[in-house]
Amino acid sequence: MKAEYSKTVHTDYLLHSCGSMAKGKAKGGAAGKPEASGDAGAPADKKLKPANSVKVRHILCEKHSKILEAQQRLAAGEQFATVATQMSEDKARQGGDLGWKRRQEVVGAFADAAFGLQVGQVTPQPIKTQFGYHLILCEGRKQ
Repeated sequence: MKAEYSKTVHTDYLLHSCGSMAKGKAKGGAAGKPEASGDAGAPADKKLKPANSVKVRHILCEKHSKILEAQQRLAAGEQFATVATQMSEDKARQGGDLGWKRRQEVVGAFADAAFGLQVGQVTPQPIKTQFGYHLILCEGRKQ
């Protein structure tokens, strides 16, 4: 029970807004299937347009070895939402859906990575924050 509480607190702090997450609800049909699974996170040909908010999913793991296992499963073609549900260690386990987030709603390294992604891209490497290691999928950008 203590570990579950701790993970919930970490996610709430990460998002800076406890009420903004859809608790216990998975969203989307093909939720989280990266656009180009083999090239996810590769530099895009187009210049990235500025965005005030991004729609993101993430997988959070405390241990680097576990996030690398999640990354391998994504590279093998598994859907992001499936891997997030099975491997993420926070309360966003329902497919890892964090919804629409503004830069100031998430911690620095997470924000830099999320706002640097094109729609359909996954971070090419795990992102380290004080909460652990994240893989982030961008599902939308808007101004």
